[in-house]
Amino acid sequence: MATSEQHAVPAGEPGPTVFVLFGATGDLAKRLVLPAFYRLETEGLLPKQWRLVGNGRGDVAHEDFRAHFHDSLVEFDTAPDPKQWDAFSQNLFFAGGGFTSADPGSLLDVIGKARTALGGDPQLVHYLAVPPVAFTELTKALGQHGLAKGSRVVYEKPFGTSAENFRELDEVVHSVLDEQQVYRIDHFLGKEATQDLHMLRFANGLFASSWDRQYIESVQIDVPETLDINDRAQFYDATGAVLDMMVTHLFQLSAEVAMEPPATLGAMDLQAAREEVISCFRVLDPAEVVLGQYDHYRDVPGVDPHSNQNTFVAARLWVDNDRWRGVPFYLRTGKELAASAQRVSLILRDPPGPLSGQLPAGSNVLCFSLAGDGEIDLSLVTKRPGPGTDLDVGHASIQLASLKDADPLPAYVRLIHDVLLGDRSLFTRPDGLASVWKVAQPLLDNPPEIKTYERGSWGPAAAAQLIAPEHWLLGQ
Repeated sequence: MATSEQHAVPAGEPGPTVFVLFGATGDLAKRLVLPAFYRLETEGLLPKQWRLVGNGRGDVAHEDFRAHFHDSLVEFDTAPDPKQWDAFSQNLFFAGGGFTSADPGSLLDVIGKARTALGGDPQLVHYLAVPPVAFTELTKALGQHGLAKGSRVVYEKPFGTSAENFRELDEVVHSVLDEQQVYRIDHFLGKEATQDLHMLRFANGLFASSWDRQYIESVQIDVPETLDINDRAQFYDATGAVLDMMVTHLFQLSAEVAMEPPATLGAMDLQAAREEVISCFRVLDPAEVVLGQYDHYRDVPGVDPHSNQNTFVAARLWVDNDRWRGVPFYLRTGKELAASAQRVSLILRDPPGPLSGQLPAGSNVLCFSLAGDGEIDLSLVTKRPGPGTDLDVGHASIQLASLKDADPLPAYVRLIHDVLLGDRSLFTRPDGLASVWKVAQPLLDNPPEIKTYERGSWGPAAAAQLIAPEHWLLGQ
C-alpha cells in the first residue's frame, strides 16, 4: 500500500471537507464508494480535516454505521489496520430519517455539528449513491435546505433513463446548481488504461499519425461479464444492459477513442473534445443492435416473471466525421457470459505492398485492457525465425502497474479524489449526455426482439452475425 509520500499532492490540496454520502448503506456504497474512501485514507489523499456523514431512511446509530463501513471493507477490500481504523472511524457519522424537501431528517443537525467541529467554512461534497429515480428529489432538497451553495454534487450513472427524463433531470439540477458544481461520474473514465487511450495516442507519434480511418479498420469495445444480477435484481430489471452499460460506459469509451486532439489536457478542453465527438455519433439503427436475455433470468428473485429486460447488448456504432467515417465501432456487454474482460481494441488495416492479402487475420491490433491496474497489448506480424519466410504474430504487453514508481489508483478512488480537488476532467457534461440520449432513443423506442442465450456462453448467435465477416477478438 502506498504511503502519502508516494503521491505528489497537487496544488490546491483539499481543505476541510464534509463528505455527505446519500444511500450510505446501499449496495453501491458498500461495494465501491466506502472502500474507495478508505483507500484515500491509506494513500494519504484525504484532506487533513474531514468528516463523512452517511444518510439513509433508517435510524442508524453512528457506531452501527462505523461497523457497517468496517464490514464493507472486509467483504469487498481488505480488513483495515486496527490502529488506523480506530482513528479513521472517529470521523464517520450517520444521519437517519431520510432527506426530502419536506423533511430533512437529522441530516442538517449532523452536518452542522461536523462543520462546527472542523471550523471555518468546510467544503461540502454530496455523493448520490442512489438509484436515478431519487436524483430529482434529493437535488431539490439540497436547494430547499441550503446545502447547495458552494457544494460539489456527485451523480452516479445513468444520468436519466431516456432523452426526456434526462432533460427534466438536467433542468432540475441547473435550477439548483451551477454546472461547475456538478460531477456526473462514469467510473470507466477513471480507469488507468482509459486515461492511456489519450495519453498513449497524443504522446507517441507512431500512434498519433495513424489514429484515423486510413489506418484503423474497426474498433471493438468489449465488456463481457460472468457476474449475475442476484444482488441488484430490482435495479437491473428496471435498467438493463443498454442503460446500465452501453449508453454510459461504452459510449464514453467510444468518445475517448474517437475524440479530436484537444488544445490541452485540461478539464475544459478534454471534456469539450470528448463531448463534441459524441455529437457525431450516428443515431443507432435497431437493425444494427442485438439484445439478449440469459436463460432463467426471470426466475431470479426480484425480477418480474414476465420481464423482457435485456441482459446483453451488442451494437454497431458509426462516427460521422472525417476522421472516422466508415469505421465501425463494435460494442458488446452482458451478464452471465463466458468470461469477464474490459477491452478496447483497435484493429489496424493491412498495409498495401508486397504482403497485402497474406497477413494472418486480426494480426495488427492495439488493445487496452481496462481491468485491474490496466495493460496495453500490441500484436504485430513478424517473420518466424528460421530459414523460410513464414509469417507469425508476436505480442508485446505493458502492464501499467509494472512501470517505475507506478502507484495505480482504482477508478472510484481516482474520481473521488478528483472531486475533492475540484477537477472535472474525467466527468461527463450535459451536452454530451444529451447527444448520447439522442443516439440511443430509437433503440429505446423500438428495440429489436430479445434473444435468449445460455449462461456461460458468448451471448446470442446474432452477435457474431452482427460483426461478420469480422469476428469478436474475445471468444473467437
